[in-house]
Amino acid sequence: MSRRVKRPLRPAGDRPKGARPYRGSAAERPQSFRPGGKPPARFPTSPPRAAKPFVPEPEKVAPEPPPLPTKVQTVIVTADENNMRVDRFLEARFPGLSFSHIQRIVRKGELRVNGKRADSKDRIEEGQSIRIPPLKLDTPKGAGQLSEAATKTLQAIKDMIIFEDADVMVLNKPAGLAVQGGSGITRNVDDMLEVMRDAKGQKPRLVHRLDRETSGCLLIAKTRFAATALTGSFRHRSARKIYWALVAGVPKPKQGRISTYLAKEESEDDSIMRVAKHGDEGASHAVTYYAVVETSAQKLAWVSLKPVTGRTHQLRAHMAHIDHAIVGDPKYFNKENWELPGGLQNRLHLLARRIVIPHPRGGVIDATAPLPPHMLQSWNLLGLEADRFDPIENAPEE
Repeated sequence: MSRRVKRPLRPAGDRPKGARPYRGSAAERPQSFRPGGKPPARFPTSPPRAAKPFVPEPEKVAPEPPPLPTKVQTVIVTADENNMRVDRFLEARFPGLSFSHIQRIVRKGELRVNGKRADSKDRIEEGQSIRIPPLKLDTPKGAGQLSEAATKTLQAIKDMIIFEDADVMVLNKPAGLAVQGGSGITRNVDDMLEVMRDAKGQKPRLVHRLDRETSGCLLIAKTRFAATALTGSFRHRSARKIYWALVAGVPKPKQGRISTYLAKEESEDDSIMRVAKHGDEGASHAVTYYAVVETSAQKLAWVSLKPVTGRTHQLRAHMAHIDHAIVGDPKYFNKENWELPGGLQNRLHLLARRIVIPHPRGGVIDATAPLPPHMLQSWNLLGLEADRFDPIENAPEE
């Protein structure tokens, strides 16, 4: 990538609500975007680096994490674990644990942070002491003991797979399927993965999350070794994620960077992420790059998004913040007197399009998910070309 990518970005005066353009020479400024024409060129136009293909290394011995503790133990939070959520801390330390087991020990107060009860979503700090109770894997099911319902669940998982090897799966999660359990959720990916426990009791592990209504690439670790390595890649931001969205209006500038602090705002029956100030309680820094790929009558825009950080609802909150909320978003769509164009479904138009991440055993995983049915319908109705060049490819990595 050229040096221009590393040039410091400067705000453009009083541009509204956090969007910042990329400065370059006149030759780099975006021209009008016509079907069949050249893409905007605010991002440096050097060709994207080709991902190194995944080449397995069968001779490499994979170190396994330490066994689960069979008695109470106390551990100290490391620098790498600073600001992690309690539940994700447990997942990273003990990849064999099920989500339900984690929630159970936290809910019962068996896990303590500096001697106090903690919520699974609380964040821990370097140097804190964590009391961990005895842990155990769920009892594995023997081969051939799958019920009819479990067999159907296993087939449903297989139908979602877009990449798989001995260590990793990438699923094309459909919109409407929750990733984890919660209030009012009867079916979720984490529970579905129970049918894939091996003879040692290891269950495939979620490595990251997608919102229930977001479709696309969901990374799953099939072994403890892979879970530890992939979780580390996300923590150190060596994973690259690209999302596609359909938004209201056309963002100006057409390519830019959104940088805010986000904090959770709770209400009686819901919670959302709001833009906060540095230093506000619970506020975390969030950075997103965006690029307009194609427009429809200046009323809608197909936008490609690259989150640098991974905050809850980050892309949805950021697009609403710059006044270009994602179409069909029930939480963040804030355009008054705005009518959905005829034929489009009022569902969240957000796709986890692509994930590129180092493979635990060498090489790179590079998986792409197709448009889900409701977004494909919208693309067809609006005449958007899904194979168009995606300018977010040239956005900075940090």
